[in-house]
Amino acid sequence: MESNAITKIGVLTSGGDAPGMNAAIRAVVRSAFYYNLEVFGIYRGYEGMIQNDIKQLSSADIAYILERGGTFLKSARSIEFRTPEGRKKAYENLQKHGINALVVIGGDGSLTGAHLFYKEYGIPAIGLPGTIDNDLSGTDNTIGFDTACNTAIEAIDKIRDTATSHDRLFFVEVMGRDSGFIAINAGIGSAAAATLIPEKKMPVEALIDRLETRAKAKKQANVVIVAEGGKSGGALEISKKVKKHLPNYDIKVTILGHLQRGGSPTSYDRVLASKLGVAAVEGLIQGKCDVMAGVINNKVVFTPIKRAIVDDKEVDDEDFRVAKILST
Repeated sequence: MESNAITKIGVLTSGGDAPGMNAAIRAVVRSAFYYNLEVFGIYRGYEGMIQNDIKQLSSADIAYILERGGTFLKSARSIEFRTPEGRKKAYENLQKHGINALVVIGGDGSLTGAHLFYKEYGIPAIGLPGTIDNDLSGTDNTIGFDTACNTAIEAIDKIRDTATSHDRLFFVEVMGRDSGFIAINAGIGSAAAATLIPEKKMPVEALIDRLETRAKAKKQANVVIVAEGGKSGGALEISKKVKKHLPNYDIKVTILGHLQRGGSPTSYDRVLASKLGVAAVEGLIQGKCDVMAGVINNKVVFTPIKRAIVDDKEVDDEDFRVAKILST
């Protein structure tokens, strides 16, 4: 499809919500208007595309959403879209509205859908990395990651208050699916006694040694950060293993869970989402498709979606080294 043929852009959010998604939607809509394009909101992600839950957006629809967490377009995971029949329904609905380009905001599953849809039906699509997990290649940070880290650190700061008051050992589990980006940043930012992430296995014995060393140094209050998805188990499982070795410790467990998905996005996430929203529209106009827009070294770059979702992005060894030094 020629770039000058693009007249109507559909925008959707899919998968887990992330702070800053609304800012990205707003930027897509504003940019579309700037270039005299129509823009349609597809509600509830790919499921809404199948159910024809599609509405043309106006300036009023995006008023005062920049500062709001979540996504006003709603989000959902669609089993039907994984089938050829479901994608055919979705395509037919886009045709009804004359939508001939897509901006898909979400994580690897959402971008995989955009890639497959483009391959089957040729509708140009640009993905925006909207996930708190920060696990997509082709961008230094994903939309929502910075806010999630701030939320986690604020919660851990509060937990430390009670840990200090009672000389307790807290295990705090943070999100990240199978990546340790939130955990390592929260560990450094909250002065954690240890940080356990999927990418770097720490035997329970090593954790015990570190806690005992800290006890000898009169550090009685400890917070251990645990990333979900680790092979050693979550915070609850690890705490039970530690309790067997340190029966006299007063151990508590806190799972932050979906708390990390909510809240007003930080200034960083607002700016990142806004830049990427503009880049997506301009990229479509320039004829780009089947790519993800990201920011690397403060410059907007476009990475093929297939590479963005397949290439492993892991916690930097230097970050892990810094966290280890600071926890001793």
